Amino acid sequence: MYTGKPVVLASQSPRRRQLLEQAGIPFEVKVSEAEETFPPGMPVQEVPIHIARQKAKAVATLYNNGEVIVAADTIVVLNGAIIGKPANRADAIRILTALSGQVHTVITGVVILHNGREEAFAQTTEVHFKPLSQEQITYYIDHYQPYDKAGAYAIQEWIGAVGIDRINGCFYNVMGLPISQVAERLEKI
Repeated sequence: MYTGKPVVLASQSPRRRQLLEQAGIPFEVKVSEAEETFPPGMPVQEVPIHIARQKAKAVATLYNNGEVIVAADTIVVLNGAIIGKPANRADAIRILTALSGQVHTVITGVVILHNGREEAFAQTTEVHFKPLSQEQITYYIDHYQPYDKAGAYAIQEWIGAVGIDRINGCFYNVMGLPISQVAERLEKI
């Protein structure tokens, strides 16, 4: 159980809050407007750390009183291309249709700031989707509205239970935070 310095989660994600709570890490949420952009040509595996760093630094600038700041960003990668959050229902259908029957990668970048020091790392998980029918895709979108989720899905929801054949890597990473690695690194602070 983490008993160190106060932790600030630089994210509004309910899934990240849930995972910190499950791990018994006391925290408070503080967010700031941070650009979630990256330079053209940046290697895909570096993108989530770059964006997490932007989030962490934005919060540190506004709120830092010696707390440990934890920021994260999750991307979905299919055939080398980053798939973001869907803009609308049609985009969500397009994304899930592309993921259907395919293997994609989920990469979560984490940045931990404390006393001017930064620790940054990324976790990668391979996700295998079964072929999905259009009926399954539209059912999921209409009932779960995954518009705030990279890749237009959440593994812990209905689509994960019926549509994901297997994963290779950390389940919680696909949810948005590789919590065991975060807890391990916080213990060392």
